[in-house]
Amino acid sequence: MSLIPLTIKGISYSQTQSGAYALVLNEMDGTRTLPIIIGAFEAQSIAIALEKEIRPPRPLTHDLFKTFSDRFEINIKEVIIHKLVDGVFFSSLICEKEGKEEVIDTRTSDAIAIAVRFNAPIYTYENILDKAGIYLKVEEEMALENKQESSEISFELEELPKKDENDFSSLSLKELHNQLNNAVASEDYEIAAKIRDEISKRS
Repeated sequence: MSLIPLTIKGISYSQTQSGAYALVLNEMDGTRTLPIIIGAFEAQSIAIALEKEIRPPRPLTHDLFKTFSDRFEINIKEVIIHKLVDGVFFSSLICEKEGKEEVIDTRTSDAIAIAVRFNAPIYTYENILDKAGIYLKVEEEMALENKQESSEISFELEELPKKDENDFSSLSLKELHNQLNNAVASEDYEIAAKIRDEISKRS
């Protein structure tokens, strides 16, 4: 099964879950995004690694991992997001030392924080993007339907679920897809990820 390269689109603060963030990965050669909910520490670690001008006074855990790996000549070749179970992503670090490869199981948030420090590519599989990816562009038919219901959609955008209103189980599939389009349009990827998971449960 071929690997699909991903890039980091950004990190946004969660509006519905205190202390959580949405890490958004982009399909490099496509229009799908992969939102992943991560903790505050991992979000901070990734953000610091992306911003080259910021240097913490003491090494963070992922910085320590990088220093340790460099000292013992271990290279991180790539990160693969290889499985999705009940909304949880599973990842692997592909490590190399003296020509020998090892695969290490890791949390996806840690894997991304490490990949940024090693400039290692990030990959996933087509079946995971099919299941969990969110399209940035709406299909023409959906766009036409949304245009006809523009007044209703503007109201729905204001009423997107907040703190304690993120139970989508009572919505129909059509309503879920409309909510998903609205969430993507407003770049609320954390809500989009929750709606995507609810759609996946029913498929």
